[in-house]
Amino acid sequence: MSEEITNDQPADDAAVYVISVAAEISGLHPQTLRQYDRLGLVSPNRTEGRNRRYSLRDIALLRAVQKLVGEGINHAGIKRIIELESAMANMAIEVAQLRIEVDALVVANPPKGLMRRNSTEVIIYKEG
Repeated sequence: MSEEITNDQPADDAAVYVISVAAEISGLHPQTLRQYDRLGLVSPNRTEGRNRRYSLRDIALLRAVQKLVGEGINHAGIKRIIELESAMANMAIEVAQLRIEVDALVVANPPKGLMRRNSTEVIIYKEG
């Protein structure tokens, strides 16, 4: 059975780029990529032989790190920014999932307090 060859692009998180290609795409020197890896700023996947393999997501992160360096932020600050942005993105996903669940629950079980009353009913109290 032969494999079908396609020209499809790899997924954003597919670790397929060797360090030299990732450096060229990101516009950075390979030694800079190694330094960012050592500092824990951008940690690419590794092959069985321990060679780095970068994904498109890693390359985008490399560019973001370089932009922050250019703005004068130190490596510790960059690491914290990356952690906070990641946490914020995860929370946004969680909030979206919770909204979907709440909407489904409201549709399945409409709250009684939100039901409309018939506005034509009038109650008159007569004395005596």
